[in-house]
Amino acid sequence: MFDKLRNAFSSAVKSFGEKELKEKDIDEILFELEIALLESDVATEVTDMIKSDLKKQLIGTTVQKDKIDEFVKQSLRQSISNMFDSTPKIDILSNIQKKKEKGETYIISFMGINGTGKTTTIAKFANLLRENKFSSVIAAADTYRAGAIEQITEHGKRLNIRVIAQNYGSDPAAVSRDAVLYAKSHKIDCVLIDTAGRMQTSKNLMDQISKINKVVNPDLKIFVGDSLAGNDTVSQAREFHNYTKFDGAILTKSDADARGGAAISIVKITSTPILYLGVGQEYKDLKPFDKNSFLESLFGSESLPEIQIQLKEKPLQQREEKQIVVEQKVSAEKPEPKIEINVEPKPEPKIEPKPEPKIEPKPEPKIEPQIKQEVKPQVNAEPEEGMPVEEGDPFAGIATKDIEKYSDLYDVPPPETYDEARNLASKIKRWISDGRPKPTKEEKDVIEEEVEEKEISGDEKPKKKRSMFGWMKK
Repeated sequence: MFDKLRNAFSSAVKSFGEKELKEKDIDEILFELEIALLESDVATEVTDMIKSDLKKQLIGTTVQKDKIDEFVKQSLRQSISNMFDSTPKIDILSNIQKKKEKGETYIISFMGINGTGKTTTIAKFANLLRENKFSSVIAAADTYRAGAIEQITEHGKRLNIRVIAQNYGSDPAAVSRDAVLYAKSHKIDCVLIDTAGRMQTSKNLMDQISKINKVVNPDLKIFVGDSLAGNDTVSQAREFHNYTKFDGAILTKSDADARGGAAISIVKITSTPILYLGVGQEYKDLKPFDKNSFLESLFGSESLPEIQIQLKEKPLQQREEKQIVVEQKVSAEKPEPKIEINVEPKPEPKIEPKPEPKIEPKPEPKIEPQIKQEVKPQVNAEPEEGMPVEEGDPFAGIATKDIEKYSDLYDVPPPETYDEARNLASKIKRWISDGRPKPTKEEKDVIEEEVEEKEISGDEKPKKKRSMFGWMKK
């Protein structure tokens, strides 16, 4: 990630270290740095700030020639670090826990334009809450985009999380209020509100987000932006912040972002922190943003002591040369002595050749009967990028071996309709979450009684072979 931004900083550091610095040289290198930062999606005002900070530290100081590159590197690193440190620190999970202890529900509103992965990000965040033992409910307040309600509902089914929704065209603020009332009455820890995506230039739709926030008064407002959109993401964040004063941001598709300037720009322009980064398509691919890891990806690990600068008065003849010298002061603390430990080398383990695997002949494919699936009206919608699993398959995400084992234990025949398949998939998921228990004697007796009743009534159908479960997988 962030290769282009890292190369921009590295090039500037190298240029400063290759020549004797005069004021003219500094201006030339800073101009090259400015162009590189702008190409890396760093906003203009942020670029000017970085240049100004670096020039102030260079002009009028003296520095040793062999230390100039490290001085420039640490100056740039410190400038970026100060930007992140100036934003508020938000620990979402800790804040949810505090309200839970008071018996209150924590409310989070998500906003951003269409196509940034906002709905999928909400599903990822719901999974994060579930992993941390927090309950949640989702408000399907995007009542305008075709397919939006079906998409967030499908995420809710996969995560076993309740989704509160109404019909398309309903008031998003009313949907959000219903979700909050449901959460409070059922003692649910957190409400996640999926607002409608809209362009930042649409005043009427932006005003509607403000209405949602006024009705439910969320504890946290999060802007979701696309890392790959570059300066457009920065522009979106600026406009959304002007209307809603969001508290933090989540950047999606960061694993494919080679520039990295959007994170720096959003933090500087909105004075709000980057909370999480989307780094993949699975529910688990939502990582907390770490300032130190971000700086390390740009500048490498910080192994040298902090550089301190002293202003020194130069003789007149040296001032006319306009040459910059660099001095480095190391902390007065004495370095800790190194402890050498003699470790006897361990003998290398002998590698025994592995026997060649036996190639089993593949069984001929068997033609399984097709499932009688109920035909549902299709909604003309394009799902957001980042959907983790395929739509419409009730058994998606369930291992074939679990399906086989459950079917053998409980003597389950293949489903004939889509509803039967969906109900069976739900039972298997509950069975997996319970630790895959074997049926008790009472359960076996009930199954045998059902089979006998079907045989007596004549409803028993000939059993189908279930060894290859083709009827459950696409």
